[in-house]
Amino acid sequence: MPDNYTGPLERLDDCRWRIPRSYKPGMRVDGLIYADDRLIDAIRGDRSPEQVANVAMLPGIVRYSLAMPDIHWGYGFCIGGVAATDPEQGGVISPGGVGYDINCGVRLIRTDLSLAEARPRLTVLIDRLFATVPAGVGHGGRVHFDKREMRRLLQSGSRFVIEQGYGWDADLAVTEAHGRLDGAEPDDVSDRALERGHDQCGTLGSGNHFMEVQVVDEVHDEHAAAVMGLQAGNVCVMIHSGSRGLGYQVCEDYLKLLHRVPEKYGIELPDRQLVCAPVHSPEGQRYLGAMRAAANFAWSNRQIMTHLAREAFESVFETPADRLGMHLVYDVAHNIAKMEPYNVREQGAGSREQEETRRIRAATVRERGTEGGNEETESPNQCESPHVGDPGVRVLCVHRKGATRAFPPGHPELPEKYCSIGQPVLVPGDMGRCSWVLVGQPASMEQTFGSSCHGAGRRMSRTAAIRASAGRDIHRELLARGVYARARGRTGLEEEQPDAYKDVSQVVDVLHAAAVSRKVAKLRPVGVIKG
Repeated sequence: MPDNYTGPLERLDDCRWRIPRSYKPGMRVDGLIYADDRLIDAIRGDRSPEQVANVAMLPGIVRYSLAMPDIHWGYGFCIGGVAATDPEQGGVISPGGVGYDINCGVRLIRTDLSLAEARPRLTVLIDRLFATVPAGVGHGGRVHFDKREMRRLLQSGSRFVIEQGYGWDADLAVTEAHGRLDGAEPDDVSDRALERGHDQCGTLGSGNHFMEVQVVDEVHDEHAAAVMGLQAGNVCVMIHSGSRGLGYQVCEDYLKLLHRVPEKYGIELPDRQLVCAPVHSPEGQRYLGAMRAAANFAWSNRQIMTHLAREAFESVFETPADRLGMHLVYDVAHNIAKMEPYNVREQGAGSREQEETRRIRAATVRERGTEGGNEETESPNQCESPHVGDPGVRVLCVHRKGATRAFPPGHPELPEKYCSIGQPVLVPGDMGRCSWVLVGQPASMEQTFGSSCHGAGRRMSRTAAIRASAGRDIHRELLARGVYARARGRTGLEEEQPDAYKDVSQVVDVLHAAAVSRKVAKLRPVGVIKG
């Protein structure tokens, strides 16, 4: 089997490429990949589009099997994959559509500190964060929970750890789902998973997980940035981590438990990594209960790290965190499956007239987006969010695997403060270039099941990145770019070197041009800690 994708990719417009359902027997819908000319050759360079086609065979899948521009090869689903299934039409839930690191996600904390004020203590700050926030493979932290406490945490999510003193009540309002998925079932989480997680809440982990000190480098939408408290030249902290060993074990357990379930329900799969169960089946409900519990653990994990980061800043700058303005901007999940209402009356690609209407609307929003500012942005009253009970609206199981929510202005799940601008979308890049803050746009509900990209996307495997680092000093190279880095692992910086990733700005450009999510601010790293 060739390493690259050799199947069809039909260009629809400047931002989208289609894999027609005629490509492979068993495809129920088309595949749709978001990319431009700069990214499409790299996407053809691995077999991730083949995974997009395979996902299109899942029972109950609606409209498209989608991939964001940061697409690359993953387990079952590609990373960057989005798929919605309709439980009322036999729709399934697939652990491969969530991933091993359940609710891996990103949160951003803003501060009132300017880079000029922080720079004299920047090295000390990074060293303090490195000493305060546990990082590395299997590394436990200072916060331990016994089995009874773990069950409460898995049920309640972020609120439980805030009640223990790890954060502020205001953090909940700007955390996706308020840091808690309903329907979590701690009883469906194995003892082995609980054992692995009992001392890992409040720890960074390894791989591409990080805590970065960043500076707001460019502001593209002054109004939205002001609503979020982002000001050019000011310091922020970005945290990227997930459910650690607990979430990994949940995924491992359920891949085994569901191994023969497709055969039981007469489901034929093109790839055994797409093992799945009908959402309404007992097996599907068990996985959902355990997955939701692991998601609640991940939100608690990032919440405790937020508290630890505030402690480090307080120590270094000798000022309370609230006086430093260390407010949470937002927290988003990017490895998760959630039940969400969507209008599903239009199946497939739709008529030419429908496509043309969407294209005109996208062009209009895009033209507004290039103006900077937000005065022309659609108001909440102009965004028609789907409501259960409306004609054509169904509650779908939306898999986002390496993709994040991008709900538009006026969506009922948004915090009140973001109702007028749309949901913040946090898109980390690599250690040497930048990250982005976007906001969701109305076209996301029409095109992508309210989804956007989650990062830059790898262009090298970790092994290849280490090989490419031979004879180089990545730490020194980062210093030359103005980034002070600390890593726990021996090869952490080599595996995660900037060259291992696509340029996140190119990824973001695609979804900005498609009017799925809108640029607000570019953040430049100045310090990073990794496992």
